[in-house]
Formats: sequence, C-alpha cells, structure tokens
Amino acid sequence: MSHAEDHEGTRRDFLYYATAGAGAVTAGAAVWPLVNQMNPSADVKALASIRVDISGIETGTQLTVKWQGKPVFIRRRTEEEIEAARNVDMSTLIDSSARNDNGNESADASDENRALDENGEWLVMMGVCTHLGCVPLGNAAGEFGGWFCPCHGSHYDTSGRIRKGPAPENLPVPVANFVDETTIELG
Repeated sequence: MSHAEDHEGTRRDFLYYATAGAGAVTAGAAVWPLVNQMNPSADVKALASIRVDISGIETGTQLTVKWQGKPVFIRRRTEEEIEAARNVDMSTLIDSSARNDNGNESADASDENRALDENGEWLVMMGVCTHLGCVPLGNAAGEFGGWFCPCHGSHYDTSGRIRKGPAPENLPVPVANFVDETTIELG
C-alpha cells in the first residue's frame, strides 16, 4: 500500500466522523425544543412554594389560601381544640396514619405529628376532602368540631382526621414550616 492510499483512508475517516458529528449536533438541536417544552413553566415554578403572612389570624380562626391550585387551611387553634385533638383514642380513627400531600406515610396521625408547631397552635392542611375532592366547611363544623364536607357527609376532627363518613383518609398535611414568627412557607 502506498503513501497516497494511506492519505485517502485518513481523509475518508475524517469525512465520516465530521459528517456523523454534524448529524449528531443537528439531531440534538432538533430534539432539544421537544425535551425542553416538558419542563415546568415559570408560573408553575413560582407556585412550587409560597409564603403566607399569618400575623392577622386570630386564635380560633383560619385562613384559606390557594397553593398549587388547591385550597390550604391554616388554622390557629384554641386550647380547647388542641386538647380535643390530643385526647383522641388513636384506635378509634378511620385512618391512623399521617400522610403528606404526596401520599407518603410519615408517622401516625397523632395531633403532635400533624400540627406545625410543638404546642399545636398552628395546623396546616390541604383543604380537599379525601372522598371526592370537595372543599370541607370549617370553623368547628361537623360532629367533631373540625371540618365537615356537606357533599357526602364526611366529618373531620380538630386535627383534620377523618372520624365519620365516606372519606377514606385524613386531610393531607403539606410540607410547611415557619420562616419567622409571622410567616409560613408552603412547599
């Protein structure tokens, strides 16, 4: 084999690799917009977490905010509501597990595991009935002094646990924490 034939093989290899590389770049440029459009939009990313000012919530009242398209109940409970929630016999509960809004089990449904703070004054829950997705009525509604879903008769206690009716699970507790004394962050 002559020196000229070696040179032709090298040029052929170069043209092959250059063409393959250009094709890969072109394919990547064509596919990228399709993949990128599956990413969440800016407005969805902005709603991933929100901060809520709770300075105006009086003891015994609640604030309902919209987060990720769903209502969230933020309740500042009275001593009586906390005591009623903490004195419940866990064996009487329909759903004795605690779940976050993703349905992952995290602990039992004791009030201490569901309340946002140690003393139990603040309770944050998704405001969607676990039966068919209605929004329960609050402010000591229902037979257990918590929330009541009039659509099909689900009764929740002062800790948002299902006590009577067709709902299979407690009102979910979203990821929430205090940013400071007057602000709660959801998400």
